[in-house]
Parts: sequence; structure tokens; C-alpha cells
Amino acid sequence: MTQQSHRTPWSRRLATAGSALALATAGTLGVTTTASADETFRVGIVTFLSGAASGPFGVPAANAAEVIVDGINAGELPAPYDSVGVNGVQIETIVIDEEGGASRQVEEYRNLVERRNVDAVIGYISSGDCLAIGPVAEELEMLTIAFDCGTPRLFDEVENPQYLFRTGLDAVADNVGAVRYLLDTQPDVRRIAGLQQNYAWGHDSWRDFTAALGTLMPDAEIVSSQMPQIFQGNYGSEISSLQTSRPDIVHSSAWGGDMEAFMSQATARGLLDNATALLTTGESGVHRFGDRAPNGTIVGGRGPFGEFAPDNELNDWFTERYVEAHGTQPSYPSHKMAQAILGLKYAVDNAGADEGTKPSTEAIADALRGAEFPSVSGTVYMDRAGGHQAVQPMLYGEYHFDGETPSLENVRAYSAECVTAPEGEDPIEWIEAGFPGVDCD
Repeated sequence: MTQQSHRTPWSRRLATAGSALALATAGTLGVTTTASADETFRVGIVTFLSGAASGPFGVPAANAAEVIVDGINAGELPAPYDSVGVNGVQIETIVIDEEGGASRQVEEYRNLVERRNVDAVIGYISSGDCLAIGPVAEELEMLTIAFDCGTPRLFDEVENPQYLFRTGLDAVADNVGAVRYLLDTQPDVRRIAGLQQNYAWGHDSWRDFTAALGTLMPDAEIVSSQMPQIFQGNYGSEISSLQTSRPDIVHSSAWGGDMEAFMSQATARGLLDNATALLTTGESGVHRFGDRAPNGTIVGGRGPFGEFAPDNELNDWFTERYVEAHGTQPSYPSHKMAQAILGLKYAVDNAGADEGTKPSTEAIADALRGAEFPSVSGTVYMDRAGGHQAVQPMLYGEYHFDGETPSLENVRAYSAECVTAPEGEDPIEWIEAGFPGVDCD
């Protein structure tokens, strides 16, 4: 584990998303629609453009795709991504709204592949959506990169994946890191409660967190577990139950609008006067909370993203361009989208095709499988799930707001090996066995 100082906090507020949403729903980012599929490398981008998840998650991800694709097409990124396009071919994006549920997303995915002739798909915030898409990606033999969804069951649903990849981390890393942060910063807490969305992501997150808690902090007691419906919005009854249980810590993996609504209501009703919220996805709200989250709230960014991202040339370029275009710092969904697109460019550039031509899907998948590539978040290692799953460090810190500017304090980083099960091992068995072979130095 290492402790980090927080980078310079931002001062700009979130710009309205209307112009970005209009651009995204128009169907392309960064290029015109006049080019033919043979002349461009066509990428389907799937993210929430409407609904409760759009403002804090989906639109920032779409904005990031716009920024990074424009830069790639112009050859403006720092090395090693300073060549024009992908293997000399311009990227064309077709942006799809993730709103509507898993069945709709499968239909939209098939349309992207079978009618709109995409060369790759990058997308999916909801764990339910990516679980539904994974088997279809293998069926249709389409290179598909999950940029955000965190369920650790993604590759359980796909035996021996060939075309499905994930360039972000899963909920195991989130929640092992969360417990390690508690152990380092508040080792004496005893009463733990949880509020999770009632679907795959929430159940997986709570399972992983409570398993890690049982191993690392066995004296802690689970005093309440609330499972409201996803996008429920009103948490009055859950907050009442949590107040009755008198927790020291309230762990939540709720994301997007749900996370922000819960924090606003919990703060207003006094739940967090005597308890600390631990938000595994909280970084996406840091520049949106203001005084609706108490100082000391523990937040994560699902890895080295957003305000947890390192100072490197790629991140400096991306952050500067993003702020210029959208008037606010990129949050973790933005960084994760940028990372997925950089992973795609790395793979296409290294797939062995002649310059100016599109490699085969199989060649691109071979180049991404087991790859090690630089990103806005540092180095990405594709070395789990047979080379289809990324591993990176996990970071947590404390939210503070001085009335004008938010910041993160007491930031700590945990190595990939400290929070991620070894290749081929069941994560829960690894956790319950006491993390054999773990390296947290």
C-alpha cells in the first residue's frame, strides 16, 4: 500500500450536458457520416445518454469518446499513440443509448454488428447489460470491450472468451480495496451497514465486501443490509432502517444518480452525522456533491481514474482537452472510456496489418489478449481471464469540500496483486483463505 497526495483540485463546475447529448445521439463522434464502412474503422459506443445514469456516468463517457477519438483521428495524442487513426484508418463512432435494459441492449448490439457493420463495440456501464452482451459477442465473433461494468461474473458467463474483453477492474478489486482502506484508516470501526442496488452489481459488491471484511476485520459486525431497486431514487425507508442500526460505516456500491440521491437524502436526514459513508463509485460525484456529502466521506474511483489518475503525459493531454471541450474535469467514467479506446488503438496498431488497412477481428483480439499498454491511468495489464481482463491498482480517499472547491485527502493506493485474485482462482475462495500469495507492499 502507498499513500498519495491529491492532485490540484478543480475549480470549474459541471457544464450542461445538452450539447454533448445532442452530438452523441446524432450517431457519430469525431468524423462525418459520409465515409463508408470500408474507409473507416467503425466503432459502436454504448453508454447511457438518458435516464438517471446519463448525467454522472453516461454523458461524461460519451464526452470522453469524443475527445479521444478526435485526438486519435488528428494524430494529436502523445506517444505511443501519436500516429493518425488506428493503423492509419480513421475512426467513425456510432453512439447508442444504454437506457432500456438488457433485452433492448442485445437487440441494439445485434443491430450494430449485423446492420451497421461495426468493426468493434466499446460500452456498457450496467452489469446486467454486459452480462447479457458477453455471450452474444462470442456468438457474433465481434471484438467487444466492456469499459466500465464491474460484475466479477462477466467471464463466468463466457467460457474461454475470444472476443470479449474488459479494460477496467471488477467489483472484487473495488471491495477488497475498500476494506483495506478501512483497516488502514479506521481499524477500530465495528458496526458496518450496506446499501446496494438490487441486481447483479449490488449483490456481487456486497458479497465481496463482506467476505473481505470477515477476513481482514473479523471483529466488525454487519448490522444492516438494504437492497433498494436500481434507479429507485427515494431512500426514505432504507435510511430509517440504517439509522435504527446505528452503523459506524455505511458501505454502498450504488452508482450514478442513485448514489447521489442516497447521499443527498442521507446527509439531509442526519444518517451521516454519526456514520461515515464508504462509496466504491463515489469519485463520479466528487465534483457534483458540494455540501450534500459530509467531509470525510470515503470515495473510490474503481481504479486509478478521475481524480485518482496519475500524472503522466497521456492523462495531462486528455484532461486538458476534456476541460477545454466540456468545462469540467473528467471523472472516472470518462477515464475508463478513454482507456478502452486507447486499448483498442493499441491492439489495431499492433495487429500486423499493412498501414492504412483494417486488420481482421481475430488479429486485433490476438493483439489485445495479454497486452500491456500505456493509458491515461498508467500501465494496463491484460493478464486475468486468459488475457481478457485488466488489472491495475485500486485507490481510495476522503472527500472534503471547503464551500467552494472539492478535494480528496488521505489518498491511498493498493497494488493490483493486493486486491485481485491470482489467475484461475475463485475470488471468494481466495479472500476467505486469507489472500494467499498476496503482495501489498
